[in-house]
Amino acid sequence: MSELGWGRHYVAVEPTHFRVDYVINPFMDPDVQPDPALAWRQWFDMVGTLRGLGAVVDVLPQRPDAPDMVYAMNLGLGVVRPGPDGPAPHVVMSHMRYPQRRMETRSAQPWFAEHGATTSYVGRDGVGAHLEAGDAFAFGDALVVGYGPRTEELALKHLATELGVRVRGLRITHPGMYHLDLAFCPLDDRRALVCPSALDDASAAALLDLVPEPLVLTEEEALTTFCANSVVVGRTVVMPSCPDRVRTQLEAWGFEVVVVDVSEFHKGGGSIRCLTNPVDITLGRDLPLVPGGEVVLPPE
Repeated sequence: MSELGWGRHYVAVEPTHFRVDYVINPFMDPDVQPDPALAWRQWFDMVGTLRGLGAVVDVLPQRPDAPDMVYAMNLGLGVVRPGPDGPAPHVVMSHMRYPQRRMETRSAQPWFAEHGATTSYVGRDGVGAHLEAGDAFAFGDALVVGYGPRTEELALKHLATELGVRVRGLRITHPGMYHLDLAFCPLDDRRALVCPSALDDASAAALLDLVPEPLVLTEEEALTTFCANSVVVGRTVVMPSCPDRVRTQLEAWGFEVVVVDVSEFHKGGGSIRCLTNPVDITLGRDLPLVPGGEVVLPPE
């Protein structure tokens, strides 16, 4: 089995202003606030764990008016493009479904630009297609993108055309797994954590067909443990929690499981994957180039 080529360079946002000010997913309750000191400790533990595994983690400051900005995965889709002068980082900035989060990109875009990345948009300020990068994963022959609750189907065409890749769309229908990263976690080139309950029947079948060796999660496992919202560095899976059944299979496949408690961030509806954004997905290596792009959708 080949390890994932990506997942060794992340962007994260320090939780200086993390809180629950509104409700845009089923996990949020303004009457149940995170403990700021504990959230900081959990976040530092997570970042330290990733760095200890050899990953690079760059850190952005958090806007005071953007309490969800700590969920850095949704700032944008980072890729590395081949170019005449060598690899060139690029970020397709997210266009958040909810206006409560749209100001995040106004700080993130200049930060990415200052750190050497070109940037683009599929929509912005409420105009154009909605895209939230927590719905997008490089796996197999395509960029696998969930659409429905947050990302719009139209965004898939934009991504395919701009990046020159194949995009495989999956319809998300579960209100609690509103981003694909709550139901899907690539492990290597053949394996992934998959929760079919997040998708309609056709999309669930398409995803299970795409993954040669899926580790299928139940709806309860995905929603109560956030175990799909994990990241992989080489052969190490960094998880917020790991059901015994899942751990047994992962270890049988040769993975090491490292559990990092980020439960304070579950109060906002995200976990380790939501808190970290991989920016080292390389076009032509991790995603085959398809001139002009291509979108593949599940049957109606």
